[in-house]
Amino acid sequence: MADKSIFILGASRGIGLGLVREFLARGWHVVASERSESEALHALACDRLQIVTCDVTDPESYEKLGLADAAFDILLINAGITGARHQDATQATDTEIAEVMATNAFGPARAARTLLPTLKDGGTLAFMSSLLGSVADSSGGFDLYRTSKASLNMLAKGIAEQQADPREIAVLALHPGWVQTDMGGPNATLTIDESVTGLADVLESAGGKGFRYVDYAGKDLPF
Repeated sequence: MADKSIFILGASRGIGLGLVREFLARGWHVVASERSESEALHALACDRLQIVTCDVTDPESYEKLGLADAAFDILLINAGITGARHQDATQATDTEIAEVMATNAFGPARAARTLLPTLKDGGTLAFMSSLLGSVADSSGGFDLYRTSKASLNMLAKGIAEQQADPREIAVLALHPGWVQTDMGGPNATLTIDESVTGLADVLESAGGKGFRYVDYAGKDLPF
């Protein structure tokens, strides 16, 4: 896979960092972004890893990355936050709503549209979503996070229809499972290694235009 390349936006820790490690192990060239310096990411330094600095909520930061001549096989937008601890729509302030929607939905969509020219025709554009973004599967609660991920899924499907399909680019909204990260907590059912191995398999096997909402095992999820 030495001729394959992936850009992971949001790779300083957790699942993003795990995916950097996994794709390097598979022989890929990786461009990985951090918002502030990550010792764990820099510890993976090698000739197949390029580390850049950007913030999904700051368009100038990724517009100025100097990737105009890149031709990635995969573009993965991984950045995201949980949002306010209370997660209650009736308590949420305008600032709390704006923060989670900008970071989890509109920021990733804007970054994807900006960076799409760096992706090869026939490549794969992926967003780190969540099963909690499924309207069909929703049981309510966790209002801010659920709404932001449902919005991300909708924006991703729109990008597939309007920008990606004409170039035969596959668009994925990925559910990584309940993972033992800072966000998922220690009681989660999957280790980072288990999740990223599955996610990498799904990303490597994706192909053909169209939108899919899938989990780390490649199972299609209800939209």
